[in-house]
Amino acid sequence: MIDTAIKVSEYQARRKKVLTALKGSVGLVMAGDGAPPLRGEWFPNFDFKYLTGIGGEPGAMVLFDPTNPDPKKRCMLLLKPVNPEMDVWDGYRDLVTEKLRKSTGFDAIFRTNYLPRFLGEAVKRTKSMTCLHQLSSYTQPVSPDLDLFQKLAARIPGSSIHDQSQLLTSLRLVKSPAELKHMRSAVKATADGLDRVFRQAKPGINERILHNTLIGGFTDNGAKNVAFNPIVGSGVRTTILHYKENDQSTTAGDLLVIDCGAEINGYASDITRTIPVNGKFTKRQREIYEIVLKAQRASIKAVKPGATMLQVDAAARKVITDAGFGDYFFHSIGHHIGLETHDPGAHSVKLKPGMVVTIEPGIYIQAEKIGIRLEDDILVTKDGRQNLSSAIPITVKDIEAAMKQK
Repeated sequence: MIDTAIKVSEYQARRKKVLTALKGSVGLVMAGDGAPPLRGEWFPNFDFKYLTGIGGEPGAMVLFDPTNPDPKKRCMLLLKPVNPEMDVWDGYRDLVTEKLRKSTGFDAIFRTNYLPRFLGEAVKRTKSMTCLHQLSSYTQPVSPDLDLFQKLAARIPGSSIHDQSQLLTSLRLVKSPAELKHMRSAVKATADGLDRVFRQAKPGINERILHNTLIGGFTDNGAKNVAFNPIVGSGVRTTILHYKENDQSTTAGDLLVIDCGAEINGYASDITRTIPVNGKFTKRQREIYEIVLKAQRASIKAVKPGATMLQVDAAARKVITDAGFGDYFFHSIGHHIGLETHDPGAHSVKLKPGMVVTIEPGIYIQAEKIGIRLEDDILVTKDGRQNLSSAIPITVKDIEAAMKQK
């Protein structure tokens, strides 16, 4: 039920930080609902996963009630009632026992049919509710906690609703040593998958074969899932930023972009390499490649505590623009990464030690069938930065050498 990759005590510490930050107000974080899909897996809301480690309980939620007279009930886990007739279809679920309380780190576990009572009592006592879920665009339904809070506000005079929707984002952005351990393992699995592709790539091979080779490397290194659907695109498809079909034959003289990431124990990696299908860059390909590599190095150097991703982006963009290719760099420099490949985090947020970001400049020239993107995962340290994926070949010389190792 609970992901044991992170210690229960760390999940408890995360929830304690939220309780403190609420300053007596009531908060609610929901896993989300849904049935197991026919393809893939059902995933909970990542903020819920961050707080609990629980991945297989649709409909579950954490209720924060900081002023509850019973200290054990100030942070409650609510799970949907057990339904024996459904369990034979979707999996057997635990009863609420001391064993379950110990394994989850919650002193108080109840079924979700208690929510109206517990939430109503808490709001009547505090007259204060705080949104923890990400707020929605006006074109979308309101966030699930705000939806409930609005209903309660209409029924409990004098109650108010507050916004701390960035609280969990700010906590998630700084990774603990345990989280970094799993992210390093994800990078290692990704490195092995890429190494296999380097060795197998050749003119005429289908992108799908290389795709499957990549996944095999992930799986052999302990990955149960990919962090996202990989991009394995050659020729003109290297210029399609989110190419996903991965089903065309490669051609001599073309480039191949591999944008991929393994997931280990719930934590993602995200690495991109661009290689020549036949093992040797042409003069033009090398010219563009060196510009992208120079831009990446400049932006990695800009990663340090206190900097923003806007500044990191500017460092790469200057190199590419000065080289005359500014119109061919279409996207931003990268993003935060962790439980999600794209962890929430604005580009204006100042970087802090423990944050991990991707750095991925690119140049895409459709008319020449040249798309080059280079991406690494960078840990912000107190003194600057550490490239978690530096062992993966990236220079022209090292790429060509790696591809000779058939």
